[in-house]
Amino acid sequence: MAIITDLSGKTAVITGSNSGIGLGIAQTLAKAGANIVLNSFTDTDDDHALAADIAAEHGIEARYIQGDMSKGDQCRALIEKAGVCDILINNAGIQHVAAIENFPVEKWDAIIAINLSSAFHTAAVALPMMRKAGWGRVINIASAHGLTASPYKSAYIAAKHGIVGLTKTVALETAEEPITANAICPGYVLTPIVEKQIPDTMKQYNMDRETVIREILLARQPSKEFATTAQLGGTVAFLCTAAADQITGTTISVDGGWTAL
Repeated sequence: MAIITDLSGKTAVITGSNSGIGLGIAQTLAKAGANIVLNSFTDTDDDHALAADIAAEHGIEARYIQGDMSKGDQCRALIEKAGVCDILINNAGIQHVAAIENFPVEKWDAIIAINLSSAFHTAAVALPMMRKAGWGRVINIASAHGLTASPYKSAYIAAKHGIVGLTKTVALETAEEPITANAICPGYVLTPIVEKQIPDTMKQYNMDRETVIREILLARQPSKEFATTAQLGGTVAFLCTAAADQITGTTISVDGGWTAL
């Protein structure tokens, strides 16, 4: 039996969504009929044109709202400016790699703010809107690194583990309401940023493209295939169906078996 996702009349706010995973999720939800609010820290003509293109393609309402997710007041203002938030996708994130003793304090602070604290601030404003509407979905984009660890990524891993814990708390606080909260934990996803890294990695290791992908980039991903933004969008869309009404407070791994190891 096919699971049909019809999100007509719902509004989804997706942080960090003018490219990559966030944009893929936005496009999937728009295809399902949801109105879309895109977000990033930039405010360019291309950002607003992107929203206009999604609206025209899918016959829904879409707009772009600038907001720096490293600043709590701007996180809250994003939801307030949206005016309605039935589906909250906390996706914004950054990364930095360094040993703990060399990890710049400002990088730690920025990663914790964007990857973790932003989700607290957006949820704090969105949850009353969901309660008023009588329905809601909070979906946090965590990572395989929200369930496992790697060296030299202390801030990212701390933030992603924190997102998993925050998700469980939101789920418990809304458990008797028609609101769910879940975290999606992707492994490596083929985004434009990752795609741009491949040629440099080929040069660094003197390997061809296929070998770099299998042996370097996907070394910890048993499937040896990237997850796609469309697959993540599909997972988000499923969590918005009635079939997922009793799925709350958990993590869903889209990682090609990474966390099965």
